[in-house]
Amino acid sequence: MRLEVKQLDFGYRDKRVGSGVSLSLEAGEVLCLLGPNGSGKTTLFKTMLGLLPAQGGTVLVDGADLKSRAREEVARLVSYVPQAHAAFFPFTVEEVVLMGRTAHLGVFSSPSRRDREAALSAIARMQIEHLADSVYTRISGGERQLTLIARALAQDARIVVMDEPTANLDFGNQVRVLQHIQALARSGIGVLLSTHDPDHAFICADRVVMLHDGKRMRMGAPDEAITAASLRELYGVSVEVTRIETESGVRRTACIPLLQREPGLTRWRVQ
Repeated sequence: MRLEVKQLDFGYRDKRVGSGVSLSLEAGEVLCLLGPNGSGKTTLFKTMLGLLPAQGGTVLVDGADLKSRAREEVARLVSYVPQAHAAFFPFTVEEVVLMGRTAHLGVFSSPSRRDREAALSAIARMQIEHLADSVYTRISGGERQLTLIARALAQDARIVVMDEPTANLDFGNQVRVLQHIQALARSGIGVLLSTHDPDHAFICADRVVMLHDGKRMRMGAPDEAITAASLRELYGVSVEVTRIETESGVRRTACIPLLQREPGLTRWRVQ
């Protein structure tokens, strides 16, 4: 399974957001999209999924043009995890996850035993069995995000697109989501995710794409693409990218903002 974007122009009817973006995602790979607010990440994702019409270029899903595939067929191949949100209807977690099976149902069909088993399997995979009967609107943001990922897994697609899956999560839930992303890739699922934190790319990504003002700025392995110079260009701040080793012997690359003490004050400011 391969998701490929060639010279994609994207935006809305009265506004172009980005242009000329090319990237590809293979099964079993984690591709991380980095970019500041307003760079077009969400609009790019929605265009790649066919939720917005492309203004130019091509999106290929397993070698075929996205426009040539039926909506239901695309949903069986590629699933989407939006940013966690507060729903308005009191569905249970199990019911929300079961909605991921819609792509496999006929127009007037009801979920079968197989669909319910797929939903329960996805819930177990995300280790949220204890939440199955909980009301989605009453669980935490981190639990809602895990529920949305489980819904995408129940969809049984081989490519999963995640729009800032760690946004607004506490540190513990961010780590749990990143662990699940690594596990999905190991199982052969291709994962495309966006994030604001370059450290997340060092933790779980095989490759990185940087999006700046709607254009692809850089793409490559995290250690090659994420540098002090590229982060300053992307975010406008000074950062040192350094290798660290923990007491347990784990070696990892990390980004450290360079702060300068305000004269006469105890606080620091970013250089």
